[in-house]
Amino acid sequence: MARKIFKFRGFTLEELQEKSLDEIIELLPSRQRRSLKRGFLPRQQKVLDKIEKVKNMKNEDGRPIVIKTHCRDMIVLPNMVGLTFGIYNGREFVEVTIKPEMIGCYFGEFAQTRGRVQHGDPGMGATRSSMFVPLK
Repeated sequence: MARKIFKFRGFTLEELQEKSLDEIIELLPSRQRRSLKRGFLPRQQKVLDKIEKVKNMKNEDGRPIVIKTHCRDMIVLPNMVGLTFGIYNGREFVEVTIKPEMIGCYFGEFAQTRGRVQHGDPGMGATRSSMFVPLK
């Protein structure tokens, strides 16, 4: 069984990586298209500069270098596929490896700022209703 080939709006990843930024912008959804047509903010430009610097470098142990950033409003572009980013969620840097399916999404979508709430059992005296919780 053949593996399914990734396509974004009818183009393969290799075709997308060969396209210019203006051609890629036309393929993105309207919110991302509008944002990119206005140009990159200085913090977004800094991320792009880091990408160019780190593109083919590896750590001494062979792993790819993690690009740390606080820029959660950066849009994933085709030239970022395969790179690993440390995206800040307000407390820590969440490591995210960019896959082709992420093209057109924002960095912030992959580093959630709020954790899942898991409430425990109420303790004695926690609330009025806990008076009626039987002790074990």
